[in-house]
Amino acid sequence: MKRLFRLAVMAVAVLCVGSVSAQKFARINMQEVIVAMPEFAEMQKNLEAFGKDLQEQMEQIQVEFNNRAEEFQKNQATMAASVKQMKQQELQQIQQRYTEFERIANEDFQKKQAELFEPVHKKAQEAVKKVAKAGGYVAVFDLTNQSLAYFDEAQMVDIAPAVKKELGIVEQPAAAAPAK
Repeated sequence: MKRLFRLAVMAVAVLCVGSVSAQKFARINMQEVIVAMPEFAEMQKNLEAFGKDLQEQMEQIQVEFNNRAEEFQKNQATMAASVKQMKQQELQQIQQRYTEFERIANEDFQKKQAELFEPVHKKAQEAVKKVAKAGGYVAVFDLTNQSLAYFDEAQMVDIAPAVKKELGIVEQPAAAAPAK
């Protein structure tokens, strides 16, 4: 009976090892793929323009503060105490407005970045799925964050070239070394 049980356990173990070895795994660096996409370059351009607009608005508030502070410095010696206090409060309000605008601008920038990045990431993900299904891969590991402690490169296919091809990305050949 024990012998039969051992044989059964060994048979199950052999079947499990056989089925695991038949599965295909792949790897990809999604960051590399996304950065190579033309949509990513367009996203960056739009994000830079958005950031530039926010920066210009912040600079306008800073210029207003600087002008009023300079005027205050020039005229404070001749100002009545009540006028002086009022001008100081105005300067504080401008500083507060600047600080609040800076906080809101940072939030808006992050929201815009996420909004612009989402369709680019989704398109890359769809291409990965399509290539993975076509290649019969059970799992595709993203190496962007280096979250795998170890993997045997020979056992895991890098599908980045196939995904780039699916996305229509043409790799530029490396520049040839000058002849000596």
